[in-house]
Amino acid sequence: MPSHHTPLHAAAAQVVASFAGVAPTDLKVEQPPRPELGDLAIGCFAIAKAKQQSPAQVAQAIAAAFQPTELLASASAAGPFVNFRANRAAAERWLVDAALTGTLLPRTLGAGQTICIDYGSPNIAKHLAYHHIRGTTIGHALAQTFRALGYRVVGINFLGDWGTTHGMLLAAWHKWGAIDPIDVTGLNALYVKFREAAKADPTLEQEGRAWFKRLESGEPEVRALWEKFREVSWAEFESVYALLGIEYDEVRGESAYEPDMPRVLKELGPLLVESEGAQVVELEGEKTPILMMTKDGTTLYATRDVAAAEYRWATFHFTRSLYVVDRGQALHFRQLFKLLAKMGHEWAARCQHVPYGLVRLGGKKTSTRLGNVVLMKQVFDIAADEVRERIAAKNPEMSPAQVEQTARDVGIGAVIFANLASQREKDVDFDLDKAVSIEGDSGPYLQYSHARCASLARKAGEVIASSDGIDFTKLATDAEWAVTRRLYEFPDAVVRAGDACEPHVIAHYLLELAADYSRWYTMGNDDAALRVLCDDPATRRARLALAAAVQRVLREGLALLGIVAPDQM
Repeated sequence: MPSHHTPLHAAAAQVVASFAGVAPTDLKVEQPPRPELGDLAIGCFAIAKAKQQSPAQVAQAIAAAFQPTELLASASAAGPFVNFRANRAAAERWLVDAALTGTLLPRTLGAGQTICIDYGSPNIAKHLAYHHIRGTTIGHALAQTFRALGYRVVGINFLGDWGTTHGMLLAAWHKWGAIDPIDVTGLNALYVKFREAAKADPTLEQEGRAWFKRLESGEPEVRALWEKFREVSWAEFESVYALLGIEYDEVRGESAYEPDMPRVLKELGPLLVESEGAQVVELEGEKTPILMMTKDGTTLYATRDVAAAEYRWATFHFTRSLYVVDRGQALHFRQLFKLLAKMGHEWAARCQHVPYGLVRLGGKKTSTRLGNVVLMKQVFDIAADEVRERIAAKNPEMSPAQVEQTARDVGIGAVIFANLASQREKDVDFDLDKAVSIEGDSGPYLQYSHARCASLARKAGEVIASSDGIDFTKLATDAEWAVTRRLYEFPDAVVRAGDACEPHVIAHYLLELAADYSRWYTMGNDDAALRVLCDDPATRRARLALAAAVQRVLREGLALLGIVAPDQM
């Protein structure tokens, strides 16, 4: 997507395009490396080549011919670049209106396109452990980002609810007695007990396989018990997803594709090769083949993944199908996509593995305080405990219920941000102190910046909803323009985050915006005339309008990451 879809970027592109006889959308509009060079820059390399001139000559000719426009005040040449200065007041008026009306992002970029995102996808009969946090939050952030850009998003939870492990659980249930009430903790304990016992008695493995065979065969009592396990597990998962604000568009486990297995194996027929009694497919460039059926005649994860991919294509006709799964599964997905292509599915090229690194509970203090906690919701509780007292002390007018809700929003936001702030393929050492800090690169710092904007509006007794009646020539400082320039970057950051499946691009952008806002806001500490709520009414309203735009972008940016933006904290 071109980076110049805002009117300011488009105006600069139009000036150069008109001179060079190219399409404005073919030009890359950037920010100069230093603010003193100007506000926007366009390189003249390709144009110079076509005109058989040097880039510097072309840049000089464009700058010399420039006539001011509504949004652009001046143009100058700097080597091979044409640098433009904005008409600040006009640029600020458009920016504030776009931010306050929610039209800053290109909302129709994804119109008519569908993106499937497979994320979260835990195994039933187990808790949502803390190590699930990265895949869950990265997937949710991508879903929110693509929705904001106008794509139809299908968020999929591909439950791990089929396979020999579920046979083992059924065997354990019948061996050591039923648990009442049925809950995930009890089911997981049964499974762990079975695995331990199987180390001493290898025949138990066979028992587990036999029970899975009975499940596969559709024995009514076995199937009913398995369905109960699934139901109880999903209720537990859903309670955690509710804390994160996640609602899946489709919850469809591996078991849903069991009826498709004969058809898939028939489709694979010409490609299947026998290897040690099992059925495999050889793939170009791969040392090991992909296993499709065991020698016992049971299907595998890969077989069900083929059926799931075919179902998603037939049902949604996706533009992209993303699998947000840890990087340890890279070989599996590489082989799966090669297999789909070998089967003749031209849409295999639209499938993409979105890998991410591990998350560890790092830092001595963190591990001591968290003890052996591995459950996602317990980590949320502990993070909320860390910030509750601070919020209550700073906001004595808040009711206990408001303090509790804000502490939960800040605690969960801190955990989410700590997992999204790094590039997704990097490992994350979760440090509780750093995560909940109100200073530094943290979620609470961004939430606090938002709350500070909201506090200004409360103190002023006025919520600015549009640019009507505001004199933007009153925004005369470089610090105010630095905030405006940063706000102009928001759409580009969001589009880049979607294109690269990298939520950290948005996280990094929000930290830069909060830093620019803080520099501007704190200028008033030493000079009352520079305060947002200064004595001059016209200047005060212009500054409140800019602060309102910052608040709106912070709130929207945090929402894209799945983080709530409190008005007080």
